Amino acid sequence: MNAYEDSVRFSVLGPVRAWHGEQELDLGSPQQRAVLAALLLRRGRPVALTELLDAVWGEEQPAASVSVLRTYVSRLRKVLEPERDTSEDPLLVVSVGDGYVVRLPNDALDLAMFEERVAEAKRLRAAGELSAAADLLHTALDGWQGAALAGVPGPLAESESSRLNEEQLAALEVRLDLDVELGRHDEVIAELISLSGKHPLREQLCRLLMLALYRSGRQAEALETYRRTRSTLVAELGIEPGAPLQDLHDRILAADSSLAPPLPPSQDEQAVSPAAAPAVPSAETVPPTEAHAVRPAQLPADLPTFTGRDVELDGTRTLFPEGGNLPAAVVISAIGGMAGIGKTTLAVHWAHRIADLFPDGQLFINLRGFDPTGSIVTPEEAIRILIDALGVPPERIPAGLEAQTALYRSLLAERRVLVLLDNARDTDQVRPLLPGSPGCLVIVTSRNQLTGLVAGDGAHPLRLNPLTPAEAHDFLARRLSARRLAAEPEAAQEIVTQCARLPLALAIVAARATAHPGFALSAIAEELRDCQGSLDAFTGNDITLDVRAVFSLSYQALSAPAARLFRLLGLHSGPDISGPAAAALAGLPLRKTRGVLAELSRAHLLIEHFPGRYTLHDLLRVYAAERMRADETPQERDHALERLLAWYLHSAEATYSHITPQRRRIPLEPLPPSCLPATFTTRDQALEWCETERANLVAAVHTAAASGRAGVAWRLPAVLWGFFYLRGHARDWVETSGTGLAAARDAHDRRGEAQGLADMSAALRHAGRFDEAVDHLQQALVIHRELGDRNARVAALSNLGDAYLESGELGKAVEYTLRGLAIYEIIGDAWGKGIALANLGDAYQRLGRYDEAVASLERALTVLRASDNLWVEAGVLDILGTVHRRHHRYDHAIEYYHEALKTHRELGNRRGEGYTLGNLGDAELAVGEPQAARASWEQALAIFKELGHPDTDEIREKLGRLEVGPPDG
Repeated sequence: MNAYEDSVRFSVLGPVRAWHGEQELDLGSPQQRAVLAALLLRRGRPVALTELLDAVWGEEQPAASVSVLRTYVSRLRKVLEPERDTSEDPLLVVSVGDGYVVRLPNDALDLAMFEERVAEAKRLRAAGELSAAADLLHTALDGWQGAALAGVPGPLAESESSRLNEEQLAALEVRLDLDVELGRHDEVIAELISLSGKHPLREQLCRLLMLALYRSGRQAEALETYRRTRSTLVAELGIEPGAPLQDLHDRILAADSSLAPPLPPSQDEQAVSPAAAPAVPSAETVPPTEAHAVRPAQLPADLPTFTGRDVELDGTRTLFPEGGNLPAAVVISAIGGMAGIGKTTLAVHWAHRIADLFPDGQLFINLRGFDPTGSIVTPEEAIRILIDALGVPPERIPAGLEAQTALYRSLLAERRVLVLLDNARDTDQVRPLLPGSPGCLVIVTSRNQLTGLVAGDGAHPLRLNPLTPAEAHDFLARRLSARRLAAEPEAAQEIVTQCARLPLALAIVAARATAHPGFALSAIAEELRDCQGSLDAFTGNDITLDVRAVFSLSYQALSAPAARLFRLLGLHSGPDISGPAAAALAGLPLRKTRGVLAELSRAHLLIEHFPGRYTLHDLLRVYAAERMRADETPQERDHALERLLAWYLHSAEATYSHITPQRRRIPLEPLPPSCLPATFTTRDQALEWCETERANLVAAVHTAAASGRAGVAWRLPAVLWGFFYLRGHARDWVETSGTGLAAARDAHDRRGEAQGLADMSAALRHAGRFDEAVDHLQQALVIHRELGDRNARVAALSNLGDAYLESGELGKAVEYTLRGLAIYEIIGDAWGKGIALANLGDAYQRLGRYDEAVASLERALTVLRASDNLWVEAGVLDILGTVHRRHHRYDHAIEYYHEALKTHRELGNRRGEGYTLGNLGDAELAVGEPQAARASWEQALAIFKELGHPDTDEIREKLGRLEVGPPDG
């Protein structure tokens, strides 16, 4: 192996990556990385061609899969051995039979080093060298850069990622065990709390946390940890904790002296111990929620070609006291300037330079303050993202912005954390995200002058201007080489001048020149000069004018299919787009579309922010829309938009048979030619797709209405009924249903109007707006009668009964439910009959007519089970539990509630699960099991907070009363 191959190293413990020396190599597409991963995981053993095909594609292999795979191998060889002559045999990726093998030493692969270190740590531990074993495991685990094989597709990557991540967690448990055994219990508590929250069923983590807490003098918290884990095991698996955990619990209760912490290590041991690292606040010195904090490291990668901004960077030094001491208050720097001026680039570079001053981590969030779709990150969304990054489990996050802000500031108290808030809209968006105690730095970037932060919060403003001529020249030299600029100094100077020393414009021109090293700089300068007539020579204050010519250079270099797709993306109003949706938009096969998307990504005209999902920078979105209007005929624009909206509608309809299989289907128009909607095989898969595409589906409803496609606008909310019901997105449900209803009315579509009224009523009932729901249903009844739609009319009658039931008008609830039930029995509709009987039983039990309630509910169960209506069956089981609870038959009540929970969870009905957990807690408290009640209510609270449900406060009050206990006497 020559010097080059000897210097190549690989990583699979995180994203699949490779380096030659310090230079990272571009490994190509995700599938190409999957090929390399399959070879690396075999560790020097040959991999047959069929194994590689299965590893990358599984059973769904493309037609030319063998040819494609060999192309991937050829490209990998070029990347890994660029200096190899084509006549020479490859040294790294070697052909063996019909397959391949990667030949490299163990120390060139991070997985091999990890496994060697773990094995050696086990040997050291067995030999009694605990400190050395712990240190080696610290080193081994530090080599992980995220989830193993992150972003790599294919069956092999999926299975191997699970296996490797389990090995990491097992090694982490051993390391934590050693740390506790060595007396470092104080230092690992926060880490153990975070891990236990992520893996609540791993008893070893619970055992270590209990022991660490007990040895730190926190006996009550140790016992509470056991109680919480036991409740989870019982609720989730129906089992009690294992013997080791129960034994530790008993020993803590007995204050067993053998659990005392070990003696402090000797000076020699301290010298090599991680405990000798700079101290950070322990979990005991901060609020209890602090124990969940982790050390985030979220900064985006620094730009390796960063240059200039020396004056601005020098000015930042005055923000910190000399000697590295804590400042007297939170330091805030507000970086402002026009779009494309380099605010984010400078902020990230500066943050990396000073990251070591903030040993407790770095947080980053893009607030999308100027997103053209209007999808600005609200303070509520941002604060939850930041709290989640600090390791707080969702169930521990309080409701309401004020409470969440208080928790966030408590987590950062007495810590040194750098917070980078990128692309802020205004001061109000930023202010809740500011820490409340000294030691932290907040860097804010914005196109607006955040005068409120400067005047009210003492922020240090930093306004960026275009680069100086020398900096702009150096900017190009870093990307194109000083020699190329020196060969054409006048052309280089003209490029700097034509780009107005704007970093974004310079970067795009440099990318074009780099992609075409044979192009003369004078030719590129001439292209810029020729664009001036319609572009104000980059001198306007409007950034969309300043960069249009530069964008056009990248656009004109695209292939015809890529240029067309880029234009058509201007029609898409959602925050991102998937490959299949882009294929529908373009009217192309998915395989060809993926190639086009890859070309756009390479040209930096599209960002693949998640595997298979793409987003446009806001300025590029504006430019794409301009090109679409200029270069596409109105007919082609209409056809493309029709294909896109039809794809979303038919894909959403495909989820319907999995989420609500028995519900009446909505008739759809046929799909346009070449448009293939998504398909699903399971309910979970269908729900996950809806959740992922939710923002795009909402945008599609509005786009359909705005473009005069009323049929799509009212049908899309209708087919999403089951998803909205299960997942509780009440605001989106009301908003889309209202838009669809308005569109149907504008189009004088009476059938669409009736459906829109029904959907709007369901959304309003879900949102607790019962009077409005009743009004919409009464309007729907009139139209159903006009259309002669008996089935829809009886459904509206039944739903009126439900609306009156929820609003507390029980007499009307019984009246309308009985009317609906009578018609269902006449027409033989078992599905509707079961629902009506369930609602009638609920109304009777609320009226205190328990015998009638039980009779109706038991009839409902018989009908529902015969028609396989699990949705309503779960509700009936819950109501029967409540009837028995009110008769003080608590054992029967608890049994019914558990049956209801099982069914809700099988369906994924989070809202129903929350209701039943609340009722279960009431029954458990009534039989003298307050700890069980607490566990049920805590689960209900987590669900209701997740859904933004109005019953959140009621559950929180129950937990509060449980804390206070019964009054004396």
